[in-house]
Amino acid sequence: MKFKEITVCLDMYGCPNRCKHCWLGITPNGNMEVSEIRSAVNGFKSFAEHVQVYDWYREPDYRDNYKELYRLCNQLSSRPIQHFELVSFWRLVRDTEYVKWLSSIALKSAQLTIFGCEETTDFYIGRKGAYKEILEAIEILINHKISPRIQTFINKNNIDELEHIERLIEFLDLENRCMDFGGHFSFFLHQGSCDGENEKLYDIRVTSDDLPRIPALLKSYTLKHFGKNNIMDVFGRTEQSLYEELSTDHSTSTYVNVSPVFYIDKDFNVYPNITAPSLPWCLGNLKKDGVGTVLDNYIESNSLAQRTRLTVPLCDIVKSKGDKTSKRLFTKDDYITFVLNKYCRY
Repeated sequence: MKFKEITVCLDMYGCPNRCKHCWLGITPNGNMEVSEIRSAVNGFKSFAEHVQVYDWYREPDYRDNYKELYRLCNQLSSRPIQHFELVSFWRLVRDTEYVKWLSSIALKSAQLTIFGCEETTDFYIGRKGAYKEILEAIEILINHKISPRIQTFINKNNIDELEHIERLIEFLDLENRCMDFGGHFSFFLHQGSCDGENEKLYDIRVTSDDLPRIPALLKSYTLKHFGKNNIMDVFGRTEQSLYEELSTDHSTSTYVNVSPVFYIDKDFNVYPNITAPSLPWCLGNLKKDGVGTVLDNYIESNSLAQRTRLTVPLCDIVKSKGDKTSKRLFTKDDYITFVLNKYCRY
């Protein structure tokens, strides 16, 4: 099979944070050599028309040689890559050259995540002082004409702190300050997918009775961001409703497509970009198995998770691992991934 495009993302150095909402999961940081990224990527080139390369899939620009790595990824990619609107706030407050570099590559907006007040944000990011760093990062970005985009993951434990975030946005006058330099401030909130670290927060996942507690301003920003008219369209449906629908769905499905994205962890294990990189999704190891075997495993759905979704009727997975009485909110795709991950583990 000749792929149209393969995107390769390597977790070369990891992440400074240990976020409790992270769908990618918390794993130890690595220390890949620059030479290793070349050999890892070159193996994919004969299997695709185009290859795109990124040296991270958790924290971008975490390592001191971030400029070198960005140049290298562009060199290894078959066409120019753009910097995502994701940045390292850890680096923003420690490296005065970083924001200048972001400006030089024409970054116009950068996403930051706040969970509520200082104590709550520090708790969910997993680092003391993270909240203060985010506030400092907002000022650094605006001073260099880069618009902050603020994201908030909500659950039953932090939803009452949304008023604090609303007051913060108004106090910092973010919308007007971005407009002053021709930028655009945006904000959105959601519950996140229920995988990786966020699956551990299943018990406190929001329900429909929580949604009226969202402040009007934050609700308005969120609807605008997602292009929705109703907040329930952002948060999806109750698990009970999804269970009722999907427990009669006998379909199976493949995750194989012509333009896949692959995650390569610090030990060179490879996973498709579908959910948290974990053993049921592992396609093999680049160093031990080689690119050909890894791609064959992907194409033939040989990982436990891909094989399960391809061969086990969805209704069986849902009835085995779903909760037909739960009022927790999920989008349909996120719910299928949630129950599939549980099914493959137990």
